[in-house]
Amino acid sequence: MIIFFGPAGAGKSVQGQILAARMGWRWLSAGQLLRDTHDPELVQIMHSGGMVSHEAITGIMSDAIKKSGDIDQLILDGFPRLLPQAEWLVNSQTDHGRQIGLVVVLEVPREELLKRLAIRGRADDTPEAIDQRLNIYRQEMYPILSYMTEQQIPVVHIDGVGTVGQVHDRIVAELTSRSLA
Repeated sequence: MIIFFGPAGAGKSVQGQILAARMGWRWLSAGQLLRDTHDPELVQIMHSGGMVSHEAITGIMSDAIKKSGDIDQLILDGFPRLLPQAEWLVNSQTDHGRQIGLVVVLEVPREELLKRLAIRGRADDTPEAIDQRLNIYRQEMYPILSYMTEQQIPVVHIDGVGTVGQVHDRIVAELTSRSLA
């Protein structure tokens, strides 16, 4: 499994989808899996802006990973978001018959994120809201990245600035150098 991290606007989903399509892998987005759920309780939690429980999201991810048994490689996007989810993922590698091969952190400066999110044009993408999301992202990600490093899982920081193709080439070069692509 390859895990993509980065703040909103870093390009995780675009890069994950391109990589999956190009390599014949599966892109598993926690957000998309939650949006696709037909569980009325989960839909209500998401629409109200609440956090889905640890048990619910790990259950959904576990099912998605198991259903992908015939796929060579999985790309996880938006998961894990919290340290207990990272611990669950590491501890369930054997259960799923998959190892975490690499954590890719897309690094994009704040000013570039502001430009990208302005283009996206969502009403909640104000500079203040973006700064708040960046702070939350940092608070959530640093413990996860430290934990992954402690577990001997390689973490690589990739420059996420440039064209989609340039960033994709950097990711593929890293995966190739580690015999993951």
